[in-house]
Amino acid sequence: MRRYRFADLGSGGPEHIASHLISGKRIATGGLSFHAPGGRTHPEGEHRHDHEEVFCIVQGKGELEIDGRREPIHAGDVIVVEPGEEHYIHADRETPTINCWFRADDAGSPKQYPAGSSGA
Repeated sequence: MRRYRFADLGSGGPEHIASHLISGKRIATGGLSFHAPGGRTHPEGEHRHDHEEVFCIVQGKGELEIDGRREPIHAGDVIVVEPGEEHYIHADRETPTINCWFRADDAGSPKQYPAGSSGA
């Protein structure tokens, strides 16, 4: 896990906003996640990926659990989860939490770059 702040984001060009923090030329997928007070992401069980994933905490506070270790998070934090790290967000018991998440690769989203498209 690597921790940043929103001020650390930005590319100053056509690259994606976290291009200097993670590998991959284009954002491939992402979304916005809403967590009720006391809630946890992925209650179904173990959750990990084979790619980097960025979490931007846009509201609230709570804890980020990485491989069983918990660290406090709050609005303005940007977290890069490394490949293979088991990870969950736990919302504070009194404060709902909202985060934006995304990952990047060289192909990008097929919605933006259909197969065979150069993306130019």
